[in-house]
Amino acid sequence: MSIYMKPLIAAFPMRLLLGLVILPMTILSVQADEPPQKASKIIDMTMAIKAAKLKDPWLVGNKHSQDSVESLSIAAGSLPDPFISLGINNLAADSLNFGQEPMTNARIGISQMFPAGDSLSIKQRQLELKAGQFPFQREDRRAKITVTVGSLWLNVYNAQESIRIIEKNIPLFEQLVDIAQSSYSTAIGKSRQQDVIRAQLELTRLDDHLAILHQRREMFQEQLSEWLNGYFLDKYLKNQKREDQESGSQNIPSAFLLTRKLPDIALLNAQLYTSAAPIEQGLLFSKISGHPALRAIEQKIKTSQAGIDLAKQKYKPAWGINAGYGYRSSDRLGIGRSDLFSVGVTFSVPLFTANRQDKQVLSALSKTSAVKTEKWQFLRKMMASFETAKAQLLRLNERQKIFQSRLLPQMSEQAEASLTAYTNDDGDFAEVMRARIAEMNAEVNALNIDVERQKTILQLNYIFMANADDIIAKDHRAKDHHAGDLK
Repeated sequence: MSIYMKPLIAAFPMRLLLGLVILPMTILSVQADEPPQKASKIIDMTMAIKAAKLKDPWLVGNKHSQDSVESLSIAAGSLPDPFISLGINNLAADSLNFGQEPMTNARIGISQMFPAGDSLSIKQRQLELKAGQFPFQREDRRAKITVTVGSLWLNVYNAQESIRIIEKNIPLFEQLVDIAQSSYSTAIGKSRQQDVIRAQLELTRLDDHLAILHQRREMFQEQLSEWLNGYFLDKYLKNQKREDQESGSQNIPSAFLLTRKLPDIALLNAQLYTSAAPIEQGLLFSKISGHPALRAIEQKIKTSQAGIDLAKQKYKPAWGINAGYGYRSSDRLGIGRSDLFSVGVTFSVPLFTANRQDKQVLSALSKTSAVKTEKWQFLRKMMASFETAKAQLLRLNERQKIFQSRLLPQMSEQAEASLTAYTNDDGDFAEVMRARIAEMNAEVNALNIDVERQKTILQLNYIFMANADDIIAKDHRAKDHHAGDLK
């Protein structure tokens, strides 16, 4: 071997090592040079939820329905309109002479009906109880919006940060491809053709993975935009809107970016998650008893029970009073005749109750029983949802601890060890690639766990909330994944 080749052979592994060592510094430089995003376009979860609540048409429609029932309750408590009758009685048919016959008179009458028993007040109370359901329904709707929009926001965040993790690693794999190609093209290199192909294949897989993540992010952004409905164009993006109008472009809600901070939502009733053992149902029921959806059902039960009282009033008679005044003219001799006055009372006689009143009361009782089953179905569903979400949360907490304390550091150590072994002619290039891919995937999986944990907390807080704001009211902390990108 030529004496000129020996220094080159000795220098090649060192150049390879230096190239891979300085690579993270290059990545840091790229990240640092990335232009900051405009603050007006960055939204956090709280802003998104607030926008969705303000722009939800269901809430508006529900308020109109409440106004309608409240108006009906006032009308239901009022007596029926009286009836007035006008007529001429006993007019002589042969001459049509008003004064010919003594029985002829011009009559005006008035009658007023009174519903049976306390039907009016009970009907009014029933409608008032029905109107009382709507505020609880709206609060439950706001809570569901919080969970739905919060979950969508987290889905977008997960895709966004996964893209950042992969984009952060792409320069590393590109440089590994270059090094493998340089080593393979050099006679003194130890890389094989399969190493070059493997490096190029992994880089292609990264591109495909990025395309999938971009697709997921765009899909979830569109779903989230449906809830936002241009709110940020009106409230949070006024400056950007003016810029777009001046340039002739259109503001698209899906163009927004999310904050780099992952919310750390505090658990309601955190003492329930200290053990995997099932919670005593009585305690769980007491924690759920203030839920707006449950209170709406209880209000519905009260409304139905008022319907029973209303049906029982049918056993009582309905009353009516009528009065009339008849005017008579003088007779043929000019002698005046007395005018006539009449008064009377009418009332119903509920005699045949077996097929009418009895069945109406039975129907009202059955309806109330049916509504009560809704309450127990809701409680069973909530308790089952709690146990399921609790088990999921405990496992996610366990996995999060494993990733943060052991798996991520071990993956990093494995990647460094495989690189060191390869540069010292004691390892395989394929192992370097596998270690780097495993480290990147572990970082993505750790992000997935963090996001899924927050989504699970949203679902659990929905079960125990009494007010929609309780679900994320204690969200004072946040995890900065941007800082993790620079490690």
